Amino acid sequence: MTNASTDSLRLQEYLHRVGFSGEPRPDLDTLRRLHRGHLAAISYENLDVQLGRRVGLDPAAIFDKLVRSKRGGWCFEMNGLLAWALEQIGFRVTRVAGAVARDVRGDQSIGNHLALIVQLDRLYLADVGFGDGLIEPTPLIEGSLRQEFFAFRLERLNDWWRFHNHQYGGAPSFDFQLSPAPAEVFERQSDWLQTAPESGFVQNSVCQRFHGSELSILRGKVLKVIGEHGVSQRTIEDFADYREILGRRFGLELPDLERLWEKVSLRHEAWLAGDTDRGSE
Repeated sequence: MTNASTDSLRLQEYLHRVGFSGEPRPDLDTLRRLHRGHLAAISYENLDVQLGRRVGLDPAAIFDKLVRSKRGGWCFEMNGLLAWALEQIGFRVTRVAGAVARDVRGDQSIGNHLALIVQLDRLYLADVGFGDGLIEPTPLIEGSLRQEFFAFRLERLNDWWRFHNHQYGGAPSFDFQLSPAPAEVFERQSDWLQTAPESGFVQNSVCQRFHGSELSILRGKVLKVIGEHGVSQRTIEDFADYREILGRRFGLELPDLERLWEKVSLRHEAWLAGDTDRGSE
């Protein structure tokens, strides 16, 4: 991002994108409204990775994609954009290296998730980039918490914290420390996550979005909707259905959608035939 006047105009574009009205201030009310508005307006998605397009960490490119092109993104983009906006408003933000499934994969997972720590009256964990996690920021206090009908938990592990996701979450947890992480950590993990054959982001497409308290998750051809009264699930039948679901539930339009649909369909057929890992679907 370039200069103060340009950043001010871009901030207004972002606020419009996430439906924020009024004057933003570096306070808890603004943080909560931005967090909820971001999740409601911008979908978590990895469709560029599926289409073989490299995804970077450049703030200007992320802004153009998520705000001006009305696309979604994954954690590095979603939380990267939120962190930039919060700093423009005057918040004190620390970008920390999350480690999804560190309890299983060890320290090699450090940096495979970007999370944010915001300093107000106390420290808050803010995270619009986990896809199906927090709906609004939460104080960094050990214990259980509920947002809407989702149950989460924060656990202190010596120098680490662990965020436990709700029971329907795609990933059960991620660990993080409070010290700022260098950009190189995220660059290295971003490169691996979008190129390694064993990466879940390479193996399958995913879109996730909150609509109020309802959570929609599209993995490959399987649409799951999680609501207060349970979970519904169905398989997308054809290209017209796929395009309609992406547009209506996730606010996404892509020029290469037919190519993506072909890839999604082929993988789904391979999964049904038992040629791929069922867990990735």
